[in-house]
Amino acid sequence: MFGNSTEEDNILNPDLLDGLVIKAQSGFFTVHTDAGNFVCQVRGRLKQERRDTDLLATGDRVRISLTKDDRGMIEEIAERKRAMARLAPIARGRGSRRWSRDGYLSEREQVIVANPDQVIIVFACAEPAPSLRMLDRLLVGAEVQEIPVVVCANKIDLVSGAEASALFGIYAEIGYPVLYTSAVAGNGVSALHDALRGKLSALVGPSGTGKTSLLNAIQPGLGLRVRDVSRATSKGRHTTVVPQLLPLDVGGWVADTPGIRTLALFDVDPEDLDAYFPDIAPLVAHCRFSDCAHTVEPGCAVIQAVEEGKVSAHRHESYVRLRDEHQKLADMYWWGIKED
Repeated sequence: MFGNSTEEDNILNPDLLDGLVIKAQSGFFTVHTDAGNFVCQVRGRLKQERRDTDLLATGDRVRISLTKDDRGMIEEIAERKRAMARLAPIARGRGSRRWSRDGYLSEREQVIVANPDQVIIVFACAEPAPSLRMLDRLLVGAEVQEIPVVVCANKIDLVSGAEASALFGIYAEIGYPVLYTSAVAGNGVSALHDALRGKLSALVGPSGTGKTSLLNAIQPGLGLRVRDVSRATSKGRHTTVVPQLLPLDVGGWVADTPGIRTLALFDVDPEDLDAYFPDIAPLVAHCRFSDCAHTVEPGCAVIQAVEEGKVSAHRHESYVRLRDEHQKLADMYWWGIKED
């Protein structure tokens, strides 16, 4: 790639440029700097770092040196503040297992967007009907990864205001910012525009919710660029998530994240899951039993709150299902230890 010259001989400018990785794919990284965008590779000495996660991802802050062919070498990688991530599959079999120090099977972290200021979760009020259970999963994943969330209830032109509030009002009551939007009618577009201003935002949500139309309403042509990126990273029935950051006229960056239906819940024990439900967490201390699972136990403050209408029944059901899934995973990991 760099010819037969040594890396030292090929460096044009000894001063390092601060940059933002706006695209990461197949070992090549497009880095945005004040001097322009440069396609870079990673200096070899850096490749042993972050073994349990991606060394470098879209959204990472780096410092680069320039080369004579207008490319760059990534010399330094800043520490991540946070990451929107999911579990990357690893090869199965006894030889490929990774065990964390507490005895659980460890899956590798795949970073989708590094250092996001926020996640905008877009669901439609209708066409398609929203899956609130999927929304709850995404919210828990964002809570675990400590990423601020904005819920965007789109296509409000297809339902009444009362219907939209009945679907998404509970999330505003919990404390999540909720924007009601319609790219067709223009409702809420300015509010979404302001929410994106000056921030690095990741858009998440199922297909058909109108993300492309919303982006075009905010900034003409932006949604088309995101759609082109999404198409370029799709292969067959599965979608490979290679998000690209696109600049906003008002300042900031936006990344669409095609194919994301859930976020990884790293190192979350089943008994700790309630901490990531803001509407359930404050009630835990009032349960009769300190190890209450909030499923069928007598004297459970959470179940009582559900019966009194203080906690949404569907939110409690989302919690119960997630806890059950994590308990089964935990049991499977412990059985794996015994088998070894």
